[in-house]
Amino acid sequence: MTEMLVELDNVSMAYGKGDAAVLAIEDVTLSIRKGEFIAVVGPSGCGKSSLMKLISGLHAPLSGKLAVEGKPVNGPLKSVGMAFQASNLLPWRTCVDNILLPLEIVQPYRSKISSNRAEYKKKAEDLLHSVGLKGFTEKFPWQLSGGMQQRASICRALIHEPEILMLDEPFGALDAFTREELWCALRDIQAQRQVTVMLVTHDLREAVFLADTVYVMSDRPGKVVKKCNVNIPRPRDLEVTYTQEFQDIVHELRSMIGGKH
Repeated sequence: MTEMLVELDNVSMAYGKGDAAVLAIEDVTLSIRKGEFIAVVGPSGCGKSSLMKLISGLHAPLSGKLAVEGKPVNGPLKSVGMAFQASNLLPWRTCVDNILLPLEIVQPYRSKISSNRAEYKKKAEDLLHSVGLKGFTEKFPWQLSGGMQQRASICRALIHEPEILMLDEPFGALDAFTREELWCALRDIQAQRQVTVMLVTHDLREAVFLADTVYVMSDRPGKVVKKCNVNIPRPRDLEVTYTQEFQDIVHELRSMIGGKH
């Protein structure tokens, strides 16, 4: 039986306190197995990103139980890597130096990187090569396309070998062709590294193509209204998105969200 990495049991979360508190998510129960790829979909403002903040330890739950690797979450976790819709690469740093940034901040790497920079740089370069950015390691962000910047952003999230990779609308600002190209890049990264992934997205096709399990959330306060197991065999290629089986799953998810995705 695969080990459970993340477990939420009737977890609620609010922003603010007292009468001013706004309930973001309510009574959410879900679990993520080690190596599983889950996607969370739902209408805007339903608490998808709040769920990420909870699991990564950036925000405390209001009630319920939350555990990662069997331990209660009491603060920010070092075992999490995050990438967002905006790549947020520092414009004055080269691509490879942007990838190394987390190692300059997070212990135990921070105390090691000055004496082992060449070793870590090689690791960052190998990571960039694996996502098709060979030859761009010394370029600055403004010399990269939007898709290249997002590839670099995912590499930065992976450089410290996190247990969980969290992706918040990472491809939302990209054109359709680039987005599908990056679906395949992310599919390959996850297969090679067996990293656990949590993807927040508004794109139902993206969720079904990439994930093992899709959770649908309701309007705020967000509740899990459906857990959908995607039983399409891996590895998946883009041709699968045109099959009836794939489209049936997408339509089922769309009906749960009521057209408000």
